[in-house]
Amino acid sequence: MRKWAVVIILGSAQFVMVLDGTVMNVSISTVVKDLHTSVAAMQAAITFYTLTMAAFMLLGAKLGDVWGRRRAFVIGSIVYAAGSLTTALAPNIAVLFLGWSVVEGLGAVLVIPAIAALIADNYDGHDRVTAYAVIGAVSGAAVAAGPLIGGFVTTYLDWRYVFVSEVLIMAVVVACARFVTDTTGRRAASIDVWSVVLSASGLVLVVYGMLQSKTWGWIAPLQPPVIAGTTIAPLGISPTAWLILLGGILLWGFLRRQSRLVQRGRLPLVHVDVFSIRRLRSGLSVLGAQYAVTAGLFFMVPVYLQMTLGLDPLSTGLKVFPLSIALILSSILGSALSRRWSPRRIVRIGQLVLVVSAVVLLSSITTDLRSWVFGVGMFLSGAALGLLASQLGNVNMSSVDETRTSEVGGLQGVLQNLGSSLGTALIGSILIGALATSFAGGVAGSDLPSSVRSEVSDRTQGGVAIVPASSVPEIATTAGLSTQDADELATIYRDAQVSSLRVAFFGLIAITVVSLLFSRDLPTDVPGAPGASARARPRPRPRRTGA
Repeated sequence: MRKWAVVIILGSAQFVMVLDGTVMNVSISTVVKDLHTSVAAMQAAITFYTLTMAAFMLLGAKLGDVWGRRRAFVIGSIVYAAGSLTTALAPNIAVLFLGWSVVEGLGAVLVIPAIAALIADNYDGHDRVTAYAVIGAVSGAAVAAGPLIGGFVTTYLDWRYVFVSEVLIMAVVVACARFVTDTTGRRAASIDVWSVVLSASGLVLVVYGMLQSKTWGWIAPLQPPVIAGTTIAPLGISPTAWLILLGGILLWGFLRRQSRLVQRGRLPLVHVDVFSIRRLRSGLSVLGAQYAVTAGLFFMVPVYLQMTLGLDPLSTGLKVFPLSIALILSSILGSALSRRWSPRRIVRIGQLVLVVSAVVLLSSITTDLRSWVFGVGMFLSGAALGLLASQLGNVNMSSVDETRTSEVGGLQGVLQNLGSSLGTALIGSILIGALATSFAGGVAGSDLPSSVRSEVSDRTQGGVAIVPASSVPEIATTAGLSTQDADELATIYRDAQVSSLRVAFFGLIAITVVSLLFSRDLPTDVPGAPGASARARPRPRPRRTGA
C-alpha cells in the first residue's frame, strides 16, 4: 500500500483540478442567483479560467524544472487552495472571478504538469503504466462525477461547500507531499520572456476563438461582437477565424524562437525536437482527440437531459454515473492488459468501443428517454475512455528521458485544453446550426398561422438559442401567441432539439473515427517485454559538424 501512496496523493490533486470546472458548470444558475450576477458573467468566468490555464501551462511546466517538480507541485497546490478559499467566500462576481478564474488557474498550471512528471520520477516499468492509468481514471471519474457531486451539494447544501472541501483536500495533499520523491532536482536557468509572451498570447487567441465560435461563427459571421456601435467582422469574416489565424502565427513565431534559443545554447520553454518523436506526436494527438470527444459528449448530454427532458442537475449526474463506474473499471483492465497487449492495440480497441458507444447513444436520443439504452451507451463510453486513459499518459511520458518529462507534462496540459475547447466548439456549432435549421423547417411545415410562421422566422434569423423545451410555451405566450400555438411551437422546438442532438452525435462519431488515424504511430511493444525499454525512447539525433 505504501508503494501507491504517491499516486494517491497526486491523484487527489488531479481529482480536484478536474472536478472544479464540472461542478461550476452545473451550479451556474444557483451561483448567478446567490451573487446577483448574470449568466453571461458566469460564462465569462468559466472561459477566463480555461484561458488562464491555456496561457501559462507551458510556463508552469518549465517552472517545475527550475524550482524542482515537488516544490512547484506544493506551491501550485497552495496557490490553488488560496483561490478555492477566495471563491468559497466570494461576496460578488468580481471576487469569484479573481479567486476561481485567475488564482485557481495559476495554481493549476503548476500542479498539472508536475503530477505527470512526478509519476515518472516515482514509478518504473509496469508500476508506471498502472500509476498513469490511475491518474487517467481519476480525471475521467472527476469529469463524470462532477455533475453528480455538484448537483447534490448545490441542491441540498450550498455550492460554496464544494470549494471549501477543495481547500481541505489540497491542505492534506500539501501535508503529504513529503512522501513524493523528486529525483530530477532543480535546474538553474533563466526563462525567456518572449517565449512566454508568444506562447501565452498565441494559445489564448486560438482557444478563445474556438470557444466563441458558437456565437460568432467559424468563417461567416453569425452574431459577431459590437463595440461602440460597430460590428467587429473584418472584411466580412468572423472574428473567430481572425483570432485563430493570428494565434497560429504567434505560435509559429514561438516555435521558431525555441529553435533559435537552442542554437544559441539557451534554455527554451519547449524543445521543438520533441515533436519529431513519432510515438509522442501520436500520443499527444490521440490525447487531444480524446479530450475533444469527452468535451463534446459532456456538452451534449446536459443539453439533452436538462434542456430537452427537463431533468435537474442531480438527476443528470445520476444518468451520467455509469460512465464513471465503467471508466474506473476499464482503467484497471487496461493496466492489466498492458502486460500482454501493446499500447496501440489497447488504444485502438478503446477508440472502436468509443465509436460503438456514440452509435448507441445516438439511438437513445428520443423525446422520451430510453433509459437502459442511454445507460449502456454511457457505460461503453466510460469503458472506452478508461482504456485510453490507461495508456496515453505512460506512452507520452515514456517517450522522453527524465529531464524533459515536465515539458511533456505541459504539452499534455496544452493538448487537453485545445482538445476540450475544440470539442466544445465543434459539437456546439454543429448542435446550434442543426437546431436553427431543424426548427426553421419544422415551423415552415407546421399548421401554425402564416403570420406566426413569419414572425418566428424573423425572430430566429440570427439563430436559435438553446433553452429548456418546457419554457417555450411561456416564452411564446409572452410574445403574443395563443396557448394552442404556443404548445405546438414547443413541440416543434423539442423535436428540433432531438434532431439537432442526433446530428451532433453523428459529428462526435466522425471525430472519433478520424482519431483512429492518429494512433497508428503508438508503440507496438508490450511494456516491460525484453527490448521494449530500449525501443521506448528515441535515440538522440547526431549533431551536425562542419566539414
